[in-house]
Amino acid sequence: MLRVESLQVRYGAIAAVKGVDIAVRRGELVAVLGANGAGKSSTLLAIAGALKVASGRIFLEGEDVASLTPERIVRKGIAMVPETRNVFADLTVTENLRLGAFIHRHDKRRTSAAIDEVMALFTVLGERADQAAGTLSGGEQQQLVIARALVSDPKILLLDEPSLGLAPTIVAKIFGLIEKLRERGMTILLVEQNAAQALKCADRAYVFSLGEVAASGSASEIASNTDLEAIYLGK
Repeated sequence: MLRVESLQVRYGAIAAVKGVDIAVRRGELVAVLGANGAGKSSTLLAIAGALKVASGRIFLEGEDVASLTPERIVRKGIAMVPETRNVFADLTVTENLRLGAFIHRHDKRRTSAAIDEVMALFTVLGERADQAAGTLSGGEQQQLVIARALVSDPKILLLDEPSLGLAPTIVAKIFGLIEKLRERGMTILLVEQNAAQALKCADRAYVFSLGEVAASGSASEIASNTDLEAIYLGK
């Protein structure tokens, strides 16, 4: 579904991503782990078109999308949920979801069906459909931004730190929803610092260190064989 080859991303003179190669097969949940500054989020932003690619290629179903604008990348089938968890605070839950479906804005039936589907999956959003998004709890806002990405009907969903800043009980709920999406056949590339939680639901994983892939393999292989502490903390 997704193949990234020799990806490099730079912030001026600083190389944030240094020749990364990753692949995600259709229906897989692949985790990207690593410490802060390892290049995880920069990789996702580059795939989504929000950061310029210095070099390398990004293929979606065999088509190189590295030079496309973010809007065209969404239309091709890549949707990203950034770690910032931004909602349109003064708009209702339903209005936020409609904005997520902007690429289908000329097809009202498709938009309504997509919103109904995510509200059935994220039941709390259906209960708060007419509530201002800014009044939702952190966990509810996280569900909203995931749902907002899903209404664009993506082929692959990019999730950046969905557990960030949430209480453990809410984290468990968010990961339960992620597993539901996986069971429904959604292809997911997940960036997450909570390695233990991510590896429980992932098929495979990559571990980043200083902008490079330090280890890769099945989730069970990474969990059992990789010295995550050394990669995270430099020990």
